[in-house]
Amino acid sequence: MSNASKRAEGAAEELGGKIKGTVGKMIGNDQMEAEGKAKELAGKAKQETAKTAERGKGAVQEAVGATKSRVGAVIDNEEMEAEGRAKELEGEARQRANR
Repeated sequence: MSNASKRAEGAAEELGGKIKGTVGKMIGNDQMEAEGKAKELAGKAKQETAKTAERGKGAVQEAVGATKSRVGAVIDNEEMEAEGRAKELEGEARQRANR
């Protein structure tokens, strides 16, 4: 399962938990309210786990790109340097998108 689908699953679980918790509170059912809160928190945790994994992938992507860029600069290969810089920027963007 991709991290994007894990985030979506977590968001759906969080929303379902909020709804269940609210309904439980409205009808005075403490157990239902607690179950809803637990489900909500589990959904948030899934989302955070997926975001952390994406940040890790972004950090690796950034490091690989930076290395490729520097090697390209050292061997005077402009194309390799540009490809590396592009990969580095993609990695940075991936990390920012998953804060």
